Amino acid sequence: MNTRRAYFLGLLTCLGLMGAGLYLQYIEHQEPCPMCIMQRIAYIALMALFLVAALHKPARTGAVVYGALMVLVAAVGGGIAARQVWLQHLPKDMVPACGPGLEYMMRKFPLYEVLQKVLTGSGECAEVGWRFLGLSIAGWSLVWFVILAAFAIYVAVRAPRRA
Repeated sequence: MNTRRAYFLGLLTCLGLMGAGLYLQYIEHQEPCPMCIMQRIAYIALMALFLVAALHKPARTGAVVYGALMVLVAAVGGGIAARQVWLQHLPKDMVPACGPGLEYMMRKFPLYEVLQKVLTGSGECAEVGWRFLGLSIAGWSLVWFVILAAFAIYVAVRAPRRA
């Protein structure tokens, strides 16, 4: 598979994952918590990187740079998903209290405080309203971040030395 097609495949995968998230939100009525929204932002960043890389069609050095950026974004998204999975497995008495919504926090607090509160997680982030094959949405998100990071590394390693 050439690098351009591989990057488009990564883009389509992220688009599909975003579509699945929107389906769960608007059809299945699974409202995203602040951590879910942060994971969506990571998927959007990955989509942008895959799109730019596909349009650029870099040789090996460029593919390594794109791959490193993709792995970094996937690691951040995966870290947020892993934190949410951890929250979901806490005993009920250990779950943090629910906080204000993300929209409210963005209006009332500085960005640093908002990020700190979101990444800490709250009770709403610990709720599991949907499962597929035993994994929650956050669990599947973590799986896909790992797959996308591995795919970015694979594409970078397989990129030709000259475009």
